[in-house]
Amino acid sequence: MKYRLTHRTKYTYEGAVTVSHHLARLAPRSLPGQRCPWHELEIHPTPVVRGVHMDPYGNTNSYFEIEGKHEALEVISRSLVEVFATAHPDPATTPPWESVRDACQLEKLTPGSEAGAFRFGSPMVPLGKEYGDYAAAEFTPGRPVLEAVVALTTRIFKDFKFDSRATDVSTPVSEVMKKRAGVCQDFAHLMLACLRSIGVPARYVSGYLETRPPPGKPKLTGADASHAWVSVFCGEEAGWIDTDPTNNVLPRERHITVAWGRDFSDVSPLRGVTLGAGGQRLAVAVDVIPVEEG
Repeated sequence: MKYRLTHRTKYTYEGAVTVSHHLARLAPRSLPGQRCPWHELEIHPTPVVRGVHMDPYGNTNSYFEIEGKHEALEVISRSLVEVFATAHPDPATTPPWESVRDACQLEKLTPGSEAGAFRFGSPMVPLGKEYGDYAAAEFTPGRPVLEAVVALTTRIFKDFKFDSRATDVSTPVSEVMKKRAGVCQDFAHLMLACLRSIGVPARYVSGYLETRPPPGKPKLTGADASHAWVSVFCGEEAGWIDTDPTNNVLPRERHITVAWGRDFSDVSPLRGVTLGAGGQRLAVAVDVIPVEEG
């Protein structure tokens, strides 16, 4: 499936900004199962400095600096992405989860393996007995790792309510656990806390999900949104397998990967520092448009 992506971000400042520095992570990754042949970043006002580098996780980071008084910042990311259907292994044939955990001790990892970096707590993903106990109900002794991952995904989907008013970007996992409500970022952080608390490597994935309007209704411009899910290391043979606790699915052609890291703080789409301004208003509009073949 091919998609044309547009992600518009606009900050309107209460006062004039004289200097601002920003970092954008908006370029979709090219990886097995996904190809991004074209991406551009349009920025207003025009930056005086621009640069691109890869972070430690292989994400594209675009840096830019704006000088001179400005009362707004608009960043428009445009991409063309092709996503291929992913063939997942039969969950019952994957190794016992304990063997994956034990093989991911740092001294046992094969050279170049990323798994070790995603076993520990991180700024937005704490480790703790509460999270380990929640996972343990599905990660029973000897259970195949992907079978347990699918079961945990389903449990979070059933136990937690999607409610955009329940949390904000800074809400800790402990509060999400108490409220039993949140959004995709919260459910991804919760699942990461559960998996890492029992020693299973897992990483935070940010991207987009193609949404479809109700039957007979038009798709509204700008109505799509960024999305977040989890990728779990399921052993050397199966590798990393994505799972989406918000929608209770293993991602296939409708999920578009932009970046991954330990948690949201590693993959924030746009962040920056400004001199001046005071308060600010944020407006975001995302379009994920399928491109017809032929």
